[in-house]
Order: sequence, then C-alpha cells, then structure tokens
Amino acid sequence: MPVVIDSVKKGSIFEKAGVRTGDTLLSVNRNAIFDVLDYQFYCDDARLTFSVKRQDGKTVSVFAPKRAQGDIGFQTYLMDSHQRCRNRCVFCFVDQMPEGLRKSLYFKDDDSRLSFLFGNYITLTAISEREVDRIIKMHISPVNISVHTMNPELRAWMMGNRHAGRALSILHRFAEADIGMNTQLVLCPGINDGQELYYSLEELSKLYPAVQSIAAIPVGLTKFRENLPELRPYTKETARDVIRTVDEFNAHFSYFNKKNLAYAADEFYLKAELPMPGTDYYDGFPQLDNGVGLCALLKEEFFAALADLQAEETPAAKTLSLITGEAAYDLMRELTGAFLQRFPQADITVLRIKNRFFGENVTVAGLLTGKDILEQCRKKIKGGTVLIPSVMLKSQSEQIFLDDITLDELQKEFGAAIVPVPNDGYQLLDALMGKEGAS
Repeated sequence: MPVVIDSVKKGSIFEKAGVRTGDTLLSVNRNAIFDVLDYQFYCDDARLTFSVKRQDGKTVSVFAPKRAQGDIGFQTYLMDSHQRCRNRCVFCFVDQMPEGLRKSLYFKDDDSRLSFLFGNYITLTAISEREVDRIIKMHISPVNISVHTMNPELRAWMMGNRHAGRALSILHRFAEADIGMNTQLVLCPGINDGQELYYSLEELSKLYPAVQSIAAIPVGLTKFRENLPELRPYTKETARDVIRTVDEFNAHFSYFNKKNLAYAADEFYLKAELPMPGTDYYDGFPQLDNGVGLCALLKEEFFAALADLQAEETPAAKTLSLITGEAAYDLMRELTGAFLQRFPQADITVLRIKNRFFGENVTVAGLLTGKDILEQCRKKIKGGTVLIPSVMLKSQSEQIFLDDITLDELQKEFGAAIVPVPNDGYQLLDALMGKEGAS
C-alpha cells in the first residue's frame, strides 16, 4: 500500500509544493512506492517526479533532483510494517525464550527486505509473488535463505508449514534469474543431518553458482522447551559426523569447482573438540555473520596485528579483565596468552561466563545476560578496565543486554570502565593495548 510521509524538511521543494506530514507518497517517476526498497530503487534517476496525495484529497506532482529524496521522511526505515514469520519451526529459538524480556525479542520476522538491508535470513514461506518478481526485476542480490532441508516433506514438517516444501521452487526461480543466495541449514540431530544433510548439500549445489554458500548451523536449545518437540543437542560424536559429511561433500564439489561451498559453523568444531580450519578454508567468509569462520578470522587478524606492533610499543599500565562465553573462552585464552608472552608485565584475566539464564547448551557470548555477567564476575573484577564482546549489547546506540540491564549499570556495579569490542582481531589488540578508540 502507498506510504505515509512522516516528516518534511523545512524550506524544501516538498514544503514549497504544499506537502505536509500525513500526506501519502503514491509514486516516483510513475512507479508505485510500497516500501523502502521501491523508494531507493526508483529514486536512482537524476531527475525525479514525486506524486503525493495530500490530506485534502488533491494529488500534487513534485519535480526534484535525486538529492531531494532525503527531504521527506517516513515513520519506519522500512516505510512499512515488518513481515511476520508464518512458520512453527520445531527448533525456533524465539519459542524457547522465557517471559519478561523486551518485546522486540519475541517478534519473528521473515522479511525479504531485512535480508537485503541487514543480512537477515528468510524462509520464503511469507514472501509474496510481487516480492519474488521485484527481487528478480531489481536484481536484489544476494538473498539470505533459511533452507534447513531440500526434502520438501521434511521441510514442511520441520517448519510446521504445509507450504514450506513448495516454497523451495523459488530457489530455482532465483537461480534462473542469476540472483545470488547464501543459504543455511539449521541442523537437528537425527532429523535433517546424516543422509538428509548430504542430500540437501547436493541439491543446493545443483543451483551453483547462484547458491554462493551453505552454512550448517547446530540447533540452539535453551532450558525453556516445555510443550515443544523433543530435540537433542549435538554431542562430540554427532558434531564430528556433521563435519565429516560437510568435508566429504566439499571434497567432491571442490574437485570440480576449486572452492568449498558448504561450511560447518564454528560451534560444531568446538563441540567436536576439533581444531578450526584455517582462513583459506572459508573462501572469503560469505557466512561470517552466521558464526561461520569467526574464530579463524579473529585469530588470524589478532596475530597479524601483534606481529605489526612496533618494538617500542607497550600496553598502558592497567588491569584488564576480558569477559566471554564458554564457546570463545579457549580462543581468548590463546590470544591473551600470546599477548602476555610479548608483554609479560600486563595483568589480564579472562573470565568465562556460563549461561545460567538460557541453560548450559547456549554457549555463545551474544546470548549472555547482564545478570549472569554480574553474578559471576562481581567478586572477580577489581577495578581497571573490562572488555566485553560488543555482540552482548543490542547496538552501539542502545547499550543494553538481553535482560535490559544497561552497560552503565554494570559499570557502576563493577566500579570499572567496560569497553565493548567487536569481533575484530585488530580492535581486540588495540583494546588490550589500552589505546583510545579501541571500541
């Protein structure tokens, strides 16, 4: 539907043409505008004609240069409401969250626009025919897609949606239109791994090069699974089975294509107690935001940054505590150990936080709560500076943990400065060195 204008820049062409807050933007250069993707795509010409329906019922045309597109604003960045997920996946993480967290955490999105704008994954079960056609017309690429399995019947069951299997046909339409796709398979032991996993990998590989990557992700299980389907976590042995399956597939695929296509998430290697692959394995890290190759890249960057330090550089004289989850604890110990070999005078403590809120099966730092950090570190931090992964916080502008404890509140409790550090080896070294602007 057409979008409502929420703000008009004072003195702009729009204001002079009589456009006001509450008016409706109908089209740009005769192309109907439904949301932000339409707006960005059709505002790419040098000269633009905006058709606006005023609240008095009159329609006006505003002729403006391309730069004027920012002179009107809309209520949300999408210029539309979010598209809600229509599935009832057996492994859905949102269904496993307790009550009492902020409302936004319970919203299940399945919005193709968020895939393009922010890298979110979509299932293709909520996408309209108009949206499919638009992605092809605008050549929006790549699209991130949650596939889970290429077995239509199994996909319909796993996702609790009888249309989920038929939605796989859209993958073929995108491939024919040369739309790039990064895909993920959330694996559940005994359900879509083993032979089902190999089948999915082979079927997706038939859509290469449009399918640019496949990530194998282990199911995340919290302790809040009452009245939900029974699922098992991965063990050392079953995690190794997944890695073996992915490696067998890649061995065949790379023989013909000189690259890997599928990648097991870092969590599989940690659970399997196997060393992480080197950075060459990840072919440019197409699934980095999905937790695939994070450890390998962080390690490579950190050691490169450490080697580049000038001989006269020394860390600031202060005590450092580094807080992390169980998954990254050994890696953080390895990196800080290398740092201490270079600077034995440094005082660094790595603190491992168990996820008591969600349960022991959740080990990633991004799902730790402020309360768990506070309770487990209160007596272990004695001033100085505390480093935390920035993924623990909602955003750089909203520095709150999952349970709405703020960064300021935690700093007051600890009596120490807390520095959020991105998953970047160079910035981690800067933070350990005490350089300003390390975060």
